[in-house]
Amino acid sequence: MAKGKVLFTCSECGGNSPKWLGKCPHCNAWNSLLEGVAESAAPVKNRFASLAKTAVAATLADIEASDVARTPTGLEELDRVLGGGIVEGAVVLIGGDPGIGKSTLLLQALDALQRAGLNTLYVTGEESGAQVALRARRLGVGQSQVSVLAEIQLENILAAIEQRQPAVAVIDSIQTIYSELLTSAPGSVAQVRECAAHLTRAAKAGATTIVLVGHVTKEGALAGPRVLEHMVDTVLYFEGDTHSSFRLVRAIKNRFGAVNEIGVFAMTDKGLKGVSNPSAIFLSQHEQPVPGSCVMVTLEGTRPLLVEIQALVDSGGPSPRRLSVGLERDRLAMLLAVLHRHAGVACMDQDVFVNAVGGVRISEPAADLAVLLAITSSLRGKPLPKGFIAFGEIGLAGEVRPAPRGQERLKEAAKLGFAQAIVPKANAPKKSIDGMTIHAVERVEEALEVVRGLN
Repeated sequence: MAKGKVLFTCSECGGNSPKWLGKCPHCNAWNSLLEGVAESAAPVKNRFASLAKTAVAATLADIEASDVARTPTGLEELDRVLGGGIVEGAVVLIGGDPGIGKSTLLLQALDALQRAGLNTLYVTGEESGAQVALRARRLGVGQSQVSVLAEIQLENILAAIEQRQPAVAVIDSIQTIYSELLTSAPGSVAQVRECAAHLTRAAKAGATTIVLVGHVTKEGALAGPRVLEHMVDTVLYFEGDTHSSFRLVRAIKNRFGAVNEIGVFAMTDKGLKGVSNPSAIFLSQHEQPVPGSCVMVTLEGTRPLLVEIQALVDSGGPSPRRLSVGLERDRLAMLLAVLHRHAGVACMDQDVFVNAVGGVRISEPAADLAVLLAITSSLRGKPLPKGFIAFGEIGLAGEVRPAPRGQERLKEAAKLGFAQAIVPKANAPKKSIDGMTIHAVERVEEALEVVRGLN
């Protein structure tokens, strides 16, 4: 690949400068010049060539659409997050904290794909080939035929992909790769954007599925330019506490499947193993019901999960604290106000702590009812009945609003042996569910009355 002249372009006005300046000489914007490469005078291949051949415009009715073929990775939980398997020519970006298990998961997936007869390539920029082989032996795949390339120069990686034509290639990680076209260091915004663009073009042109491993910031977001997430087809986040054996893989973006799907893995001495019943992770094992605990059914993509919501209400000082883990803190303050205004339960002089067991994060409002019932149970010191679940959104007027796909939530709870449920009236099933008594409510105070009657 021919070298080009380094050029700095203003992100505000598009003006060019031969050197970096603090202020754009054209529009006077500060810190807006980004490093790039000018077009070479020599007749070289355009580095900004289209990802597809030029075609004439056509109406949607005239375009023939077909389902994309998927290849299972051999890891059922990973396939669930990807939407059924890998897609030819797709680009996947996976991020997570250091040591969470990204490289382990991808090495296991490549080994399974290689044993299925696919040509695979593992490009490591952070480790040597010997280190990768050592990890493979720990995982029990030391005799795997996965090709390993220890390289950080983009041009050499593209040449290896073009020569080997792998079905799946893993780049671990995108922050270590650099292009000779740019003078900035590996991991800089310009390098990450340029290398990702070339790798994406190679995936689309050669029908190779490319998986990019990305670093994350202290806040847990993917490091580098946000445009990186827009360029790829799928964005996965690897979540979990390094002190816990359980890991979650969550799809944030997926052009070939549903978003917000999660895969649940357990870290063992032989690598990551899929968890067939993830609800067991998020339910504490209490011999007898305890105050401040309420089980809800949440939806993660297409999968219903049972999660235990725990609350602790204790006497506070003049400035009571509101702390939530796994739930929105601002929503907790709103729910406490609704509880006081419409149900007459005051917590203004109490510290309130709420936690979603197992480290899961719940963003849907269907957890509102379970949170309020757990808080009320802790405040009164009375446990909820054994085998009890609740879900539903709470409005500011005190109404209990329906949650999407309520029938699936109830069936999942009944399958795991739960016998009592408080749900929004709109989610009440027309046909009774065997072994489960369902109480349909319309308001918060009505739900609290039902709980008093059960106790």
